[in-house]
Amino acid sequence: MDLSVVIPCYNEADNVEKLRDEFFPVIDELSATRSVEVIFVDDGSTDATWNALHGAFDDRGQPGSNPLVRFEQHEVNRGLGAALRTGLTASRGQLVVTTDSDGTYRFTGIPEMMSYLTPDVDIVTASPYHPKGGVAGVPKYRLVLSQGASMMYRVLVDYRVYTYTALFRAYRRQVIDQIQFQSDGFLGGTELMVKAMLTGYRVTEYPAVLHRRVFGTSKAKLARTIKAHLRFQGRILLYRLHLGPLDQRVKTKEAHQWT
Repeated sequence: MDLSVVIPCYNEADNVEKLRDEFFPVIDELSATRSVEVIFVDDGSTDATWNALHGAFDDRGQPGSNPLVRFEQHEVNRGLGAALRTGLTASRGQLVVTTDSDGTYRFTGIPEMMSYLTPDVDIVTASPYHPKGGVAGVPKYRLVLSQGASMMYRVLVDYRVYTYTALFRAYRRQVIDQIQFQSDGFLGGTELMVKAMLTGYRVTEYPAVLHRRVFGTSKAKLARTIKAHLRFQGRILLYRLHLGPLDQRVKTKEAHQWT
């Protein structure tokens, strides 16, 4: 498998049509020149997400399909990090892209983001806070967490990277195979990238525009997620000072209930 695209979902039934109309045309174009799989991970949704995904994409799940759609499901809600880990573990591609199901980063940017994955780069991360990136219509209070957290990671890890909190990324297979992350919540993607960077993997940014969500509501619980980032940042500092391990258990209350 050349490319895997992992999409965690929690109560996203309203966005399935958007995935069909905006995401799959991009994937169909990519599959013209490579083998592609799409892995949807339903993290214990309480709405019709699971049935909506199957109803829209079951015909793409037949053996030999390219792109091939696969479905993973958690019986109960376990958190974004847990859903991401399930999807990454199930993936088989030499390149792995992760993306939000709501299209807050435009799906049309996937091919361009992948073009940043040059031979000397291991991870490409979308970066609205890069000088060439941007934000469109997202409420300011929703940016407090990601902007503040990213600034702290810039100080603790690498100041040349502007955004540490985006899910919209491209990874080389060896990163997925070698780097383990433990958070079950919104910290998961950040933990994965930070641990990869501290291990020596090379990251570059894809300047992107972060758009406001059109359907549904954001799943982030700000207070819980802020606490998780602060705990992890504290461990990074101790690790930098050679006073403690980086990979202690980071599962917190923010793991469950995206809503």
